[in-house]
Amino acid sequence: MKNTVFVDGQEGTTGLQINDYLSKRTDLEILKIDPEKRKDPEARRILLNEADVSFLCLPDQAAIESASLVTNSKACIIDASTAHRTHPDWAYGIPELNKNQRQLIRNSHQITNPGCYATGFVMALYPLVQAGLVPRDYPVTCNAISGYSGGGKKLIEKYENPENYDSLKSPRYYSFKLLHKHVPEMQKVAGLTDKPLFTPIVCNYYKGMGVSIPLYTRLLGKKLNASDVREVLAEYYEGERFVKVVPFDSEAYLENGYMNVEKRNGTNVLDIFVFGNDEHIMLMSRLDNLGKGASGAAIQNMNLHLGLDEGLGLE
Repeated sequence: MKNTVFVDGQEGTTGLQINDYLSKRTDLEILKIDPEKRKDPEARRILLNEADVSFLCLPDQAAIESASLVTNSKACIIDASTAHRTHPDWAYGIPELNKNQRQLIRNSHQITNPGCYATGFVMALYPLVQAGLVPRDYPVTCNAISGYSGGGKKLIEKYENPENYDSLKSPRYYSFKLLHKHVPEMQKVAGLTDKPLFTPIVCNYYKGMGVSIPLYTRLLGKKLNASDVREVLAEYYEGERFVKVVPFDSEAYLENGYMNVEKRNGTNVLDIFVFGNDEHIMLMSRLDNLGKGASGAAIQNMNLHLGLDEGLGLE
């Protein structure tokens, strides 16, 4: 008997991507809602309780409402919104986070999909904080760039309107109140005592993300240089199929000294780079913001929960 899956909010960017992944699967039965009833709470309630796994691809308040409609204790919810990412009762959806996370995701019926920026941030920094190499009270800063697809349908339409080409061709900083919606999960999941100072940038290309975290070696919990830190991360993620810790000082992964942040597009793979020397270190993550940063991660979490190969249907 096939597992049943429902996407609540299938018209959004993440919902469309998840449906694209699901459409290529023959082992699942996809439950569909009548387009005229996609905002009808009763119609959604029936499907949310009938499906083995439901993806919530909705704004935060709508996701909270959908989660409240679930009364079937066997029905699993994977929420792609921000609503539950710091909630203690929801499993955080990065399977590679630590040795317990996969089992937590398998056993949980409430899984919160991580944010795209947060995924790059947490996966680079978390192992170092847990090992005591980066103190929990370290004054962490983070700079990140993303393609415009991360802003959803409205931003995509804005960027793809030819009339806006001249005004949108340059990279654009945003979130100047320094309260980006991913900051709470970045702080909590990474294990920091203070909020990181996070400055995101949206660029005029569709998808692909680079997340960078600078560190001073003199402020670390142990005397390490950039090469040492790379080795710590490589050991931590050894054997992970969707995490690649790039060899230190390897020109082979750059293009004439430049990093192409679109290189992992269309995959569920996240690259971690470590650059620097004896004084300064730069951690960098590279990922597809719609893949490992959103829909790919959601499919990975679904596979795990259903007891399947977690890479099924992913590249």
